[in-house]
Amino acid sequence: MKVFTGSSNTALAREIVDYLKIDLGRCVLDRFSDGEIHFYIDENVRGEDVFIIQSGSSDANSHLMELFIMIDAFKRSSAGRITAVIPYFPYARQDWKDRPRVPISARLVSDLIEKAGANRILTMDLHSPQIQGFFSIPVDNLMAAPVLANHIKTLKLEDLTIVSPDAGGVGRARVFAQRLNAKLAIIDKRRPAPNVAKVLHVIGEVADQNVVIFDDIVDTAGTLTLSADALVKEGAKRIFSACTHPVLTGPALDRIDKSKLERVFVTNTIPLTERAAASGKLAVLSVAELFGEAIRRINEGSSVSSLFA
Repeated sequence: MKVFTGSSNTALAREIVDYLKIDLGRCVLDRFSDGEIHFYIDENVRGEDVFIIQSGSSDANSHLMELFIMIDAFKRSSAGRITAVIPYFPYARQDWKDRPRVPISARLVSDLIEKAGANRILTMDLHSPQIQGFFSIPVDNLMAAPVLANHIKTLKLEDLTIVSPDAGGVGRARVFAQRLNAKLAIIDKRRPAPNVAKVLHVIGEVADQNVVIFDDIVDTAGTLTLSADALVKEGAKRIFSACTHPVLTGPALDRIDKSKLERVFVTNTIPLTERAAASGKLAVLSVAELFGEAIRRINEGSSVSSLFA
């Protein structure tokens, strides 16, 4: 087994190899003066079980191109098996035709990864689990819920309600509520335009409850902060949020800092910017152990299913 990383999330990659008690694979990844990506492998990988860690983040297009080039290099170097470890799968929100004459970008990205030569995918909290069906190779979709739930348990919150910020996330929130033996509520929301959310009302009883808004992605934080406002109006006490992928674009940090949210728990699938890391309302939880254990089990040919429990 050998583990290599692109440039998207080197901190998480180092945590993963520390868990596995191995060193990162030796390679060189840089840019030519015109911006083209230059990559080569600095050790023998013939017949090896290779894992490439590369997440989508603020520069998703560049990081995807890095991933394609790295996969191709390992394929041409006769690696035994190539697993693309993609903590945050880019373009996952564009997984269906919401209007005529638009692409299904998540399917395109899936095709490109597979065509480049990946034999397996390891990812976390796909925006839509059905994206696994876009691949004809095995896909393991890990969940951050155990990490987030275990941390929330340490807060010892009584009268706890888990809130789904929209109807699409109800299934995800219901499972999370069961982990915490908590109640469930739903935000009835309409989205008139991309990245623009309007909360209508709260379905469920949240008065005098401590609430955790649970979602897979926090991007511009419009949905998140509007949900917090609606919960305050309904009489909620303390308001937290737990989100797997901290995309945090545009006005997200300003909105969170000015909101009624007491704390937003995220994971390190995407590295935070310096400004985000300095925010007093963001707390980062590591998923390195989950990924490291999944990599170890894939390499050994043992069951990964218990990691989804």
